[in-house]
Amino acid sequence: MIVAPDADGIRRAAELLRAGSVVAFPTETVYGLGADAFNEDAVAEIYRLKNRPSWNPLIVHVADVTAARALAEEWPDGANELAAQFWPGPLTLVVGRAGGAGTIALRVPAHEVARKLLDATGLALAAPSANRSESISPTTAQHVLRSLPEVPLILDGGPTAWGIESTVVDVTCDLPRLLRPGALPLRDIRQVTGAIELPGTVLDGAARPAPGMSKRHYAPRAKVVLTDDVSAVTGVVEPAAVLTYETEDVPGAEILSVDPREYAADLYAALHRLDDRGVATIIVRNPPATEEWMAVRDRLTRAAA
Repeated sequence: MIVAPDADGIRRAAELLRAGSVVAFPTETVYGLGADAFNEDAVAEIYRLKNRPSWNPLIVHVADVTAARALAEEWPDGANELAAQFWPGPLTLVVGRAGGAGTIALRVPAHEVARKLLDATGLALAAPSANRSESISPTTAQHVLRSLPEVPLILDGGPTAWGIESTVVDVTCDLPRLLRPGALPLRDIRQVTGAIELPGTVLDGAARPAPGMSKRHYAPRAKVVLTDDVSAVTGVVEPAAVLTYETEDVPGAEILSVDPREYAADLYAALHRLDDRGVATIIVRNPPATEEWMAVRDRLTRAAA
């Protein structure tokens, strides 16, 4: 059920979450499937609905830095500096988990609806993207409904602004480590941290400290083919479609912006549109191999895996 995020909608969503159910809600990145992060049955329902592998961890959304620090064993200087600069916002910090071994991934979202929901529940909310595992993340309430029709309530906050997931940084070591490129550009993080370790390869099935590290992820139903020249691709399964950007004139193509942030904001929506058209193959022109495009290239590479 899709409902408006007015006072009544927030109240209904909060009641469901406090009762141990799940609710889909918008953040500034993508829509999340939220549940009480410390209710084992509620978290299990997230995994069941998404058909999510048990080795893929969840990000916990909290209202503010004070709430985040309460869930951390230690709060290093790096976490303090990054949180001060980028929270609320599309940055997830991985820190040591309070009261036990392992780590926890924490984020303070900026979206007004997410913040109202956190305030109304008083809970920390585990909230991965509100879609079936490995498929395209949702940037509208309608995307959520099509992917997860069993979700009892979806708060409709309109299209999300950033369009791709948060950037995830591990601050448990002396040198901060980028685990997942995302909406917050790496250059912005470097202005705070200086040096930062770039992500490595993690095998599926292995324990990991952050979501979004699977080889195949963010994928449409159609096969994705990445290429530097869309006109040179042959032998694909028809019907096929092209996804490119403004410097290329391809009749009938999905044309996205040459600005990496604007491209990212519409990427998942474009993949949803092409899936809705029933195409079998999506031919995607590779974005530039520059740091500004790192997050977009990461998503496309995993979608094509």
